[in-house]
Amino acid sequence: MGAQPSFFSRLTDRARAANSLLCVGLDPHPEFLGDPSAAAARDFCLNLIDATADFACAFKPNSAFFEVFGAPGWAALGDVIAGVPEAIPVILDAKRGDIASSSRHYAQAAFESLGADALTVSPYLGHDAVEPFIEDRAHGIFLLCKTSNPGSDDFQSLKSGDEAIYLHVARLAGQWNKKDNVGLVVGATDPVAIAQVRETVPDLWILAPGVGPQGADPKAALEAGLRADRLGMLIPISRSLGAASAPGDVAVRFRDSINHIRTSSTFPPRRPKDSLPPAKPSYQGLADALLGVGCVKFGDFELKSGDHSPIYFDLRLLAGRPSLLSRVAAAYLPILERLTFDRLAAVPYAGLPIATAIALQSGRPLIYPRKEVKEYGTKATIEGGFEPGETAVLIDDLTTSGGSKLEAVDKLTVAGLEVRDVVVLIDREAGSGESLSAVGLQLHSVFTFSQLIDHWTASGALNESLLAKLEEFLARQPSG
Repeated sequence: MGAQPSFFSRLTDRARAANSLLCVGLDPHPEFLGDPSAAAARDFCLNLIDATADFACAFKPNSAFFEVFGAPGWAALGDVIAGVPEAIPVILDAKRGDIASSSRHYAQAAFESLGADALTVSPYLGHDAVEPFIEDRAHGIFLLCKTSNPGSDDFQSLKSGDEAIYLHVARLAGQWNKKDNVGLVVGATDPVAIAQVRETVPDLWILAPGVGPQGADPKAALEAGLRADRLGMLIPISRSLGAASAPGDVAVRFRDSINHIRTSSTFPPRRPKDSLPPAKPSYQGLADALLGVGCVKFGDFELKSGDHSPIYFDLRLLAGRPSLLSRVAAAYLPILERLTFDRLAAVPYAGLPIATAIALQSGRPLIYPRKEVKEYGTKATIEGGFEPGETAVLIDDLTTSGGSKLEAVDKLTVAGLEVRDVVVLIDREAGSGESLSAVGLQLHSVFTFSQLIDHWTASGALNESLLAKLEEFLARQPSG
């Protein structure tokens, strides 16, 4: 008799057999049940299993929706897990984690009493608390690494030495994966984190919740996290399937949409030489997301300078898209980590939402110069509080000529602050770098205009006519 297969070898076999990375979430929300009861929750989930089993790589029941019904709910959960076809792994979403003796009983309850194949587990009590869950290679875990909820940054993004705690968790998971049964939970809401985790642990499976009501972009998440074999990620879909009148049809659409991204001719994302940095693959998904939501428009636009442009960046739209705003803010962080400063300083108005999101993610204090000084109250020129002699880094959405940046720097300097660096999402390459450099300021950008054109050309987003107009416009811009 051969060695027992590991959990992730079973999951891989299922992914290939079903040609699917769809993880069907079994979350019997009360509004789906009519008269909520353990029996109704059981029947709802069994019907969902029957409708979607052909298209699922895995099923993920959430224990909370069963535990609320007490002992009958626990029995119903067992019935649901037993109702999943044997070839399809079951991941129990229970987020367990306690001292080793307690963990051993949690493992027994999940794997022996209920019959689950894997479990979501908190890593924060350390290896001895995790070990009972991974002693048997046939049973797996997904360690909570960078979760999809808005409060995840309260702890998971804090620094451990020179890296975020979630990357420390990823590194430990790689070390603990001696039996091919340790994976990670990394929210699809944060493709930057997914890319960093994938770079840290190239082979581990990632469970990436957040697609659906939480607003995650599956394309960005998959591009950031898929392995070279185009496996290694599970995309859980729960509420969208539970609310559907024909969940099988919805499951097919999700599976096919995921597979289209996996098999697209532009995946893995092309990284033209001298274009987007290879170390930051998730930024290419960010570039596509900006285009997809209308933050980038093509046409004939008159600029403040009077010139006409075939492209317009409307980054003020980010304020109404919190998930994308968070991704944009995260893209600034690697640049800011290389700089020395006391405070972030936002250029009003477009730079304020971005700088606020950066402050929330980084914990750095924020100030901003007012466009109009109040004639009442404190009559402050700079809002947010600071001490003269401190250093500020200026944050804005994009830069063209650099004029608005120089105005903001003048106000900050008059107030007694020192500014050495300006960081933007997009440098339009219209001479701002030279204008800022002439007064001792260093411009940093996540993207340049030419990098974005290179990427969108490689991805097929630009036709030849539009590309010619953009290249002609770029050629008219002041050279460095």
